[in-house]
Amino acid sequence: MTSIGDPLVGRVLDGRYEILSRLARGGMATVYRAQDRRLARPVAVKVMHDGLGDDAEFARRFDREARAAAMLTNPNIVSVFDQGRDNGRPYIVMEYVEGSTLRHVISRERTLDPIRALDLLEPVVHALASAHEAGIVHRDIKPENVLISDRGQIKVADFGLARAITSQTATATAGLLMGTVSYLPPELVTTGYTDSRGDVYSTGVVLFEMLTGKKPHTGDVPIQVAYSHVHNDIPAPSTQLDDEAARRAIPPYLDALVLACTRRRPSERPADARQLLRLMRRVRRALDQGVVDDPALTRAMWSSVGDALPVHSPESPTEPIRPDPLHAPDTRPQVPGPVLPVRDLPRVSTPRTPRSALSPVTGPILSPVDHGERYSRVVARRRRRRSVVILVALVLLALGTYGGWRLWQAVQIVTAPVITGMNQQDAESTLTANHLTGTFHDEYSETVSKGLVIRTLPTAGTSLDKGSTVAAWVSLGPERHPMPKVASLTQASAEQAITDASLTVGKVTTAYSETVPPGQVISASQKEGTELRRNTAIDLVVSKGRQPISIPSMVGKPIADATAALQNVGFTVSVSSAHSSTVPEGQVISQSPNSGTGYRNDTIALVKSLGPVMVTVPDVRLKSESQARSILTQAGFSVIVQYNTPSWLRLNIVAQEVPSGGQRPQGSTITVYVS
Repeated sequence: MTSIGDPLVGRVLDGRYEILSRLARGGMATVYRAQDRRLARPVAVKVMHDGLGDDAEFARRFDREARAAAMLTNPNIVSVFDQGRDNGRPYIVMEYVEGSTLRHVISRERTLDPIRALDLLEPVVHALASAHEAGIVHRDIKPENVLISDRGQIKVADFGLARAITSQTATATAGLLMGTVSYLPPELVTTGYTDSRGDVYSTGVVLFEMLTGKKPHTGDVPIQVAYSHVHNDIPAPSTQLDDEAARRAIPPYLDALVLACTRRRPSERPADARQLLRLMRRVRRALDQGVVDDPALTRAMWSSVGDALPVHSPESPTEPIRPDPLHAPDTRPQVPGPVLPVRDLPRVSTPRTPRSALSPVTGPILSPVDHGERYSRVVARRRRRRSVVILVALVLLALGTYGGWRLWQAVQIVTAPVITGMNQQDAESTLTANHLTGTFHDEYSETVSKGLVIRTLPTAGTSLDKGSTVAAWVSLGPERHPMPKVASLTQASAEQAITDASLTVGKVTTAYSETVPPGQVISASQKEGTELRRNTAIDLVVSKGRQPISIPSMVGKPIADATAALQNVGFTVSVSSAHSSTVPEGQVISQSPNSGTGYRNDTIALVKSLGPVMVTVPDVRLKSESQARSILTQAGFSVIVQYNTPSWLRLNIVAQEVPSGGQRPQGSTITVYVS
């Protein structure tokens, strides 16, 4: 809900309640999400519309709402925490329920399965039962006022139209009919008054909508809908469905429950929500058992409003009362009226001889024939009356027997007590005191403390035979499982360990590792031994082994540059030296290995050039050619001979060598000149 332009957003009421955003706006007030600064908790604040606080009657009604709602302590009713005034405008502070409403469920699912519909509605009726027992009528039951928290808890909100039953006043204020017209009981439209049976009517309309996906009465303007509530009966839900399977899913007794709640005459409805709750639970049990039709249960839907089957109110004074279309006329035998006892029959006198037409003592004087006929009639009357007496006696005997049986049966019926929140010992004692036995099962719970009962089946309030068994689930506290050790396990073994620990395997990625062999787990997203919720996802990192590194060739490069380059990519470098006549000093002569791939910290061997070997040039002057050649060759030089004279003048003596003296690289060339 947008809060743009709302002047209250950002304000702090009474220095305590900081208004954060607007949640909803109604005819009398606006509801905001706020933060209680004192208790540091989120709350809902309902503020009366500007100007209404000046109306004394409206202000009193608003205050009564807060007090009435605060009286109610039921887990299915939104709690009221505080009330006050801000700049003359009354407000109340309520529990903030994070979630959605029943309206969202109906809009999303349209038609609900009967069992789901009753499961959602039962907490609503339970809340209304508590309110009715406290003398409070809600007066505005509709899907928008049924809140469903994110945890699935159902709460009834907005007792804004609630009024103490003992001090009811008209609901029309300033000419406006309060409440939502689609769910209004007819008497609220015609008289302006209603009681707990009005809430029953509105609940029946909500159930109709949940089963059919539509409202029973519609119109272009609200007055048309209100008129339809007053003058038209709500049809059976099953007749409003097009799908044959959906129609069959609504048994006659569920149709009868809806119609019993939505009778136009209040006297023909269940008296209050407690009575409605009992009827709903009977219907719920029948649905659980798969009962398709139960005429006795269908008739029982009306038993709360009298023995006779209900009838519609006539549309006009001249229109005859019509029987309910769901029920055949009552064909039960009628108990005869009062019977005159035999002792009170007129006595028959002995026939006498007539003396005159009339006798002042005996009246008309009859002939013997007349006396015989009269006697025969009296005998026949006595026989008929004797038969009636016998029949009445038999009927009374049957009624007494039936009454005794019902009394015995009633004595054998108990109501399942509330044991949720108790420890097992107290729960067993409570069940025993109510002539029931219990079976207890363990179950984890995030919300119920360890050792306390979470839930029961059947639920509290269910009618049971004495000696029946109630199943109860006892909290083990929050379910937590320790994170197993998975590091260094193979991926398959690690996943199995996670599953065995009631956790789930999350995302699995791979990475190189210098220490963990391929296929084994390097790390997990949770630390070993950490207590985790069931099905927590555990991410794994699995080793791909050592990361391969390409080996670059450094031959011919300066030894310092080559060493730094190899170390930078992760290799270890070893350096040796050697002379080279081809590779300049300080450069790499050779490398091993000098190509392919290796791994981090592998050793690459480099041979550094010391340059060529230097040799002293021997002096071979005045030596013979052969001696000079031999000396220079042995010294490691190459020799070139040049002749200075013709062969016929030649003495074969070295006259000169070039270069001469000093040191030259081994293998270099020495030229000798021979004369």
